[in-house]
Amino acid sequence: MLKRGLTLVLAGIGALTVIGALLIAGFIFFALLFGRGPSVPSNAMLVLEVGGNLTENAPTDVVTYLQGGRTPTVRSVVDTLRRAKTDRHVSAVFLKPTGFASPYWGKVQEIRDAVIDFRSSGKPVYAYLENADERNYYLATAADRIFLMPTTTLDVRGVATYALFLRGTFDKIGVVPDMHHIGQYKTAVNTYTEKTYTPAHKEMDEALNRDLFEQIVRGMAQARKKTDAEVRALIDDGPFLADEAFKAGLVDELAYEDQARDRLKHLGKTTLTEVDGAQYAHMPSLGFTHGERIAVIYASGAIVNGDGGFDPLNGETLGSDALIEAIRTASKDQSVKAIVLRIDSPGGSATASDAIWRELTRARDAKPERPLIVSMSDLAASGGYYIAMPGQVIVAQPSTLTGSIGIFGGKLVTGGVYEKLGAHIESTSIGRNAEMESPVRPFNESELREVEGQLRAFYDGFVTKAAASRHMTPEKLDSLAQGRVWTGQQARAVGLVDELGGLDRAVAIAKERAKIDSKAEVELVAYPRAKGFFELVTDRFSGASASAVNAWMTSTLSSEELSALRTLRAANLYRRGEALALMPFVYVR
Repeated sequence: MLKRGLTLVLAGIGALTVIGALLIAGFIFFALLFGRGPSVPSNAMLVLEVGGNLTENAPTDVVTYLQGGRTPTVRSVVDTLRRAKTDRHVSAVFLKPTGFASPYWGKVQEIRDAVIDFRSSGKPVYAYLENADERNYYLATAADRIFLMPTTTLDVRGVATYALFLRGTFDKIGVVPDMHHIGQYKTAVNTYTEKTYTPAHKEMDEALNRDLFEQIVRGMAQARKKTDAEVRALIDDGPFLADEAFKAGLVDELAYEDQARDRLKHLGKTTLTEVDGAQYAHMPSLGFTHGERIAVIYASGAIVNGDGGFDPLNGETLGSDALIEAIRTASKDQSVKAIVLRIDSPGGSATASDAIWRELTRARDAKPERPLIVSMSDLAASGGYYIAMPGQVIVAQPSTLTGSIGIFGGKLVTGGVYEKLGAHIESTSIGRNAEMESPVRPFNESELREVEGQLRAFYDGFVTKAAASRHMTPEKLDSLAQGRVWTGQQARAVGLVDELGGLDRAVAIAKERAKIDSKAEVELVAYPRAKGFFELVTDRFSGASASAVNAWMTSTLSSEELSALRTLRAANLYRRGEALALMPFVYVR
């Protein structure tokens, strides 16, 4: 009986095992059958719309999460083109630039380079312009042919930057800007202290504009088979009506979108099938992201202490605690063969920047040794440059705004505003410098010595660390510092940047230094990790309301209105009296 009972039990266990295996196999079968998502048809024409508020990594707000987290990023657009280049199902790309929210050019150049790289496969790219401003047109010039909507103006007319000066307003309302800086080009304080350009401020802006303008001219001239002089003359005649743009050779055809798509769809012997670029980016791709692992640590936003988050006016903020945790996690992962730091930041808190610098230095020098390469996006200035210094190689786009090695601090004395409103502030304090941050009076002599001493100490440390990083003497580095902002192209010429290019170039250098075959695919592992829903809900300023406010302002307010609001709001991102390594506040048309 016992033997028979044991046999029955074992038989039952065996039957359950078989049934379980069949159920698992069934689940796997149906998952593969129904969960694979759409596949890429043969002879596909990839329709790629590019524009909006392209970020470096997936936005960390609730709205994006609820939408499936599929908001396009710079990397997702570049990866889509890179994948399509080798995808035998994709025969052509229909590129539609829709307007960029960012006032800068680095991300546009990165995507333009990816379009040019795609064309090296021999597959055609047609660009269609309905919104034809400078950035859209510059991107479109990477295509084989450019179509312009017949009623659209080609708005190509040069580069203009605008600096906001609030001193006159402050004088009217009784605010005294008691701001101090080190570096004659550290012009962020000029927003508060001046009514117009200083000579150094004007010199720097003119140099930046000139270099960016020449980059645009050179790119357009090469693409449209014209001389630089011809393009400069054409820009001076802009903007252009559609027929004028066609006669000038700036576009190839005037057509509506459906007509332009039909031209490309019927270019060969076989009619191409349209595939939406956003859907293509999420279709299955076997073997595309496998191989050795390289960590890509994204450092995006104004640098602040703590965890960072999402500010309604300034967008994403880069918290030192959160980034340090990401650096440590990547550094401890023994499967990671190299680290690439991707920076898109105007700087911010001096102490937060220094804390991040220290952790990156530790990661670079940890055993086993791994390469640390820096890739700069639109911005890597002031504190953004500070955290780039541990990198063994720094790669920037030609138009990246970088440098701004300087420091400023101070306070806005608002007591006069209260007096005008009939209010009066009095204080009680103990300690000679206890009222250093008094809102009713400027710094006294003793307090000013303390402020200037702190600024000088940080600036000297900044210069010393930068000099060691760039293998220069402190004196040589100081002559390049002084708070001056450089384009990536200028920075390379003076030795603050090593190479020009995008994230792919930085990854290639990381592979070379990590002794990974240059032709081998690698898996890029993004840090910080993506947050879960409940983390986003509880994060300060990461909710739907903050995201909605930011989206509304970006779409409805003018550049100058946004600049004024962000300038005033920026002071609230930092602690009172905190020294700031932050680039000047500008907006670009």
